[in-house]
Amino acid sequence: MFCIKNSFIIQATVKLAAAVHKFDAHQPTVVVEAGQTSTKPGNPLNPGRDTFVLTGIMKNCCGLITSQKEPVPLKSVEVEVEVRDHVATVVSTLNYENKEDKPLEAVFVFPLPGDAAVCHFSAKIGQTQIVAEVKEKQKAREEYDDALSSGQQAFLLEESDQSPDIFSLSVGSLPPGESASIRLEYVTELAVQADEGLRFCLPAVLNPRYQPRGSEDGSVEVTSVPASLVPYSLSFSARVSSPRPVSKLESNCPLDPVQYLNTEQSQATVKLAAGHKFDRDVELLIYYKDTHQPTAVVEAGQASAKPGTLMGDPVVMLSLYPEFPQAVMSSLASCGEFVFLLDRSGSMGVPMHNSEDSQTRIGSARDTLLLLLKSLPMGCYFNIYSFGSSYEHIFPKSVEYSEKTMEEALKKVKGMEDDLGGTEILEALKHIYSQACIPNQPRQLFVFTDGEVGNTKEVTNLVKKNSSSHRCFSFGIGEGASSALINGLAKEGGGHAQFITGTDRMQPKVMQSLRFALQPAVVDISVKWDLPKGISVTVLSRPITTLFQGQKSLIYAQLTGKNPKAAEGSVKVKYNLAGHPSANQLHFSLKPAEDSGLTVHRLAARTLIRSLEMEEKEKQEVKGGKRDGVKKKVVELSVQSGVSSTFTSFIAVNKGSGEMIQGPMVRRNVPTPMMMNCGMQSMKSRSYSPALGRSLWNSGPCLQSATLATAASSDWESATLVMMDCDMQNMKGTSYSPAPGTMLASSGGESPTLGGFGNWDGLAEAKPELPPRDPLLQLVSLQKASGCWVLDQALAAALGKNQRGGGERPTFRGE
Repeated sequence: MFCIKNSFIIQATVKLAAAVHKFDAHQPTVVVEAGQTSTKPGNPLNPGRDTFVLTGIMKNCCGLITSQKEPVPLKSVEVEVEVRDHVATVVSTLNYENKEDKPLEAVFVFPLPGDAAVCHFSAKIGQTQIVAEVKEKQKAREEYDDALSSGQQAFLLEESDQSPDIFSLSVGSLPPGESASIRLEYVTELAVQADEGLRFCLPAVLNPRYQPRGSEDGSVEVTSVPASLVPYSLSFSARVSSPRPVSKLESNCPLDPVQYLNTEQSQATVKLAAGHKFDRDVELLIYYKDTHQPTAVVEAGQASAKPGTLMGDPVVMLSLYPEFPQAVMSSLASCGEFVFLLDRSGSMGVPMHNSEDSQTRIGSARDTLLLLLKSLPMGCYFNIYSFGSSYEHIFPKSVEYSEKTMEEALKKVKGMEDDLGGTEILEALKHIYSQACIPNQPRQLFVFTDGEVGNTKEVTNLVKKNSSSHRCFSFGIGEGASSALINGLAKEGGGHAQFITGTDRMQPKVMQSLRFALQPAVVDISVKWDLPKGISVTVLSRPITTLFQGQKSLIYAQLTGKNPKAAEGSVKVKYNLAGHPSANQLHFSLKPAEDSGLTVHRLAARTLIRSLEMEEKEKQEVKGGKRDGVKKKVVELSVQSGVSSTFTSFIAVNKGSGEMIQGPMVRRNVPTPMMMNCGMQSMKSRSYSPALGRSLWNSGPCLQSATLATAASSDWESATLVMMDCDMQNMKGTSYSPAPGTMLASSGGESPTLGGFGNWDGLAEAKPELPPRDPLLQLVSLQKASGCWVLDQALAAALGKNQRGGGERPTFRGE
């Protein structure tokens, strides 16, 4: 795998079904490599397909090769995206080449959007094109193994059992000197952002997922390396088209200049600049003029499919953007119980970006929580929980929001670090749901996490079971946050999802989620269809349970029957907001759209498949539940539509060459990029001033009751006090040099104090802090619970002004 200075190799023989690596954020990366497939499984001297060699990577990686100093076979990834309005079709081509002298099996575990509908998988070897079929997962695995054991080439694409945003691609029996191109296609909807842009995200970072104790075994072995060591290249291009002009395209990655293809600027192309470093997901933000209008797209059925089936009938996709009456919105009272759940697992100590000045995830989460806490309305209730291997809370139960309770909470939030171990969110959620709700204070749950959990479906199912008692708003912190978890929490909890990858768009995202949380729940939602005689409708989406002002709601429906004279249909959505009944109606043409392919059908199939999978999950928890019936429906729908599911896989076998591939085959795990783990970073700033006589940090939770040796004033004038984060995770210390004349004061036998900072017993709370890098956060941190500021020296400094004069300090209130 790597040429490394300090390495270790552990060989172990384990059965495949039990070989689930449980990642610990503080341990070295582990790469799993299997032995030869031609030998008998289970032989410890000659391991087969169900035997693994675990190789730990310590540091000082010098190049990407296998543990036998052989190259990884994936050479490049080419991604082409076509965006039509708010739907994206993505085609990824993975180019493999075997430069070894023996046949290879290349296994690549990689991320995809959690709501993507994977609808095509094919392989090209030389001039031969092999298109994969969707089959029941176990049958596909058996067919793949049989093909390899008989010397044939085979290709397998599987979705993770536990998280729909992780896929595994196996390229089997690639002969020496041969190349193969794998084509993968999926379609996905684009989410509306707080600034009204549409967000497309190409996941490029796959961080190891933590598998909690006692959870279901469903992990996928992930081979991850630091982004700088990824051995293959990425090219990315996007073509955007819409009935409305494209006003601008933005990205978190360097782009080549945007090219408009017509004078109306309704079509545009853009490319990722060369040299992508794989240190972040590729995010593309698309802005249309006069955007977010209700639309409807009718797509004709597949000519070869049987009428009356999902693929044989037309399907309509409705995009609704509810607009609530302004008079109603302005008269709403602000109240609620706001419960914040903060991830404090070890992986939250990872930097947001691979850059020198990058903030850690836990730091970004604290900033996000700061904005929310400072923006809560007076008189509401709140509490703050945090979790890792265990969970904690600031108050025994939710308390009324006031200046006193806010300051008490903020004081404790400032000391929260990534020091609670693994990512076990399930128990924390169970405890929150066990707490009684406060009458007339609707519960709003805000979750902040990097999403590195292995039991995604268990977590989202728990949220769904408790959705009647709360709404859940989720924040994915950092690169590689699991879209399946973050979007799943919000979807099942009737809330809204946000992804925070930097401070540039944090404020509008936070305020948007808070605005949605303060909006009373929309109730009595109903959808009424008005279609011509002879045409009936079958709604494929789950019933709408949540509506937010200006946010898109999608409905997929199958249209059955014919009426040659029919030209138009309509749908009316009725709902009740704070006792005020409202309705939105949309008229749409029944004429199928041109050149839409089967995009809408595949998205509709994906929607129905996910709904059935959730139903199957619920039946697992009910004794005697008829699981086979639901699973059978999912398999049939997946095979019919060509869209992957938990219970199916894509399988392709090259049966055309007729030549047997000779020689033993070896397995090569293709790595995915991950954010560098804190445990692998060098421990910097772990020093202290000799004048102090001892270190100011320890392995405990904080600088508790630090005792300093008596020091001469001359020593103090030159000393540098290094303030380390409590858990010793962060790489950089905060240095504080006392001003000349600042003395270490001691009175008799009392603990010494540092002038201006009080007792050392309170140093954990009183340590000097650098102001937040973001001026807005610096200003917000000084705001009082009532929304006002005290005109003091701290505010003057934040505003870049000098305070003059004396007397009573005035205040002013923000609007």
